[in-house]
Amino acid sequence: MRTAPAGAAEAVRAARKQARRHRVLVPSLLGAAVLVLFAVYVLLGTYTFTIPDFFRILFGEQIPGATYILMESKLPRAVIGTLIGVGFGIAGAVFQTLLRNPLASPDVIGISYGASASAVAAIVLFGAAGTTVSAVALVGALAVALLIYLLARRGGVAGYRLILVGIGFAAVMQALVSFLLTRTDIRTASEALVWLNGSLNNSSWDRAAVLAGSLLVLLPAAALLARRLRGLELGDDAAAGLGIRVETARLALIIVAVALAAVATAAAGPVAFVAFLSGPIARRLMRGETTLLTAGLVGACIVLAADFAGANLIPGVTLPVGVVTGALGAPFLLWLLVTSNRVGQGG
Repeated sequence: MRTAPAGAAEAVRAARKQARRHRVLVPSLLGAAVLVLFAVYVLLGTYTFTIPDFFRILFGEQIPGATYILMESKLPRAVIGTLIGVGFGIAGAVFQTLLRNPLASPDVIGISYGASASAVAAIVLFGAAGTTVSAVALVGALAVALLIYLLARRGGVAGYRLILVGIGFAAVMQALVSFLLTRTDIRTASEALVWLNGSLNNSSWDRAAVLAGSLLVLLPAAALLARRLRGLELGDDAAAGLGIRVETARLALIIVAVALAAVATAAAGPVAFVAFLSGPIARRLMRGETTLLTAGLVGACIVLAADFAGANLIPGVTLPVGVVTGALGAPFLLWLLVTSNRVGQGG
């Protein structure tokens, strides 16, 4: 006859086994979803490819028209969409976990606005284009993030203080963008607006290579810091008790998250709400647990699905990916605020 303690221990083992299986199953399914969306993105749409034609072109065969569309448009666009989704997703999850606030994503706390203001200033004042705009956006995002950190840092970075300072910076940067747009001609303003909406239209292999190279450095750094992030999630005192140097770990995580958001923004503009949406969706899928891998995969799924829908949902109309994600993110933000207030977290 099985005793009560033995039965309880077996139940605990079964629960742990199920939790481990869930931690493997969800990222695996999300990885499969990214592959399926990538294939749909490349093979279907206004110009479709058969799978044999896809591989023939990929291995060097020239098919007039089709080779150019696949190799110079669809494929680099899908690669950049996937990579920026991963970058935004992980950046958002790091900020939201670190600051213990679901509103604390790079789009909300001013980092994306810093990139936007810098890029618009470069376009309007200096006539910059292409990779120069991306480089200036990257520098602008990093500079604004540094200013936010320095202003919020007083006896250690408190989450609410950093968010409030970031929202203030976002408002200032937004006003600067509006001012610059009113001081230029319509043609330049329309070029700036395309970038501000977040678009994959200017995707190229050069841009994809820069983005992939940046992520090759930043993603391993995020993986190395993930354990410290889990410790900080428990609170500063608990993290210090686990042997984590709280301020050092927090600064390192902020640097990596800012860099991820900055390189993604530099590649495609401020694609709205991807960083904001990915973390909460990933946590819901992982039953309340935060994993950066899951958030990154969710971000990739959002960008690929949104850009495909923007290009094909309405016949004859191509919407930038940022417009579609913005339309998805706005009601999600309202839902999050309503449910947060309902449980006493909304302030």
